[in-house]
Amino acid sequence: QVQVMESGGGLVQAGENMNLSCTASGSAFGSYAMAWFRQAPGKEREGVACITYSGITTIYTESVKGRFTISRDNFKNTVDLQMNSLKPEDTAKYYCVADSRKNYACQFQRIAASGYWGQGTQVTVSS
Repeated sequence: QVQVMESGGGLVQAGENMNLSCTASGSAFGSYAMAWFRQAPGKEREGVACITYSGITTIYTESVKGRFTISRDNFKNTVDLQMNSLKPEDTAKYYCVADSRKNYACQFQRIAASGYWGQGTQVTVSS
């Protein structure tokens, strides 16, 4: 069983930046894709960003392209989500998810269904 834990989050004003971090247990961290999801009240959960096990490939949902950056450190078992120029519509609970399939490509739907989820961290952006 993989343990996933997020840190960061909080309240910021529109236009400000914030970094979320995630750690995952297990010696095989570097073999699995990692993703960030978010869910706002009354809205469906959505995949925000994903990074492959090697870190070479990243994908983003359209609304955060150019503002968010996902990165990972396979030596430290961490994955970060740097969020710049935050908007009120970015307000949501953010979840880090570890893929359960080794060496697979990023695919939000599959990772959401079968991955290991953290407890989530709240991000609130005030206007």
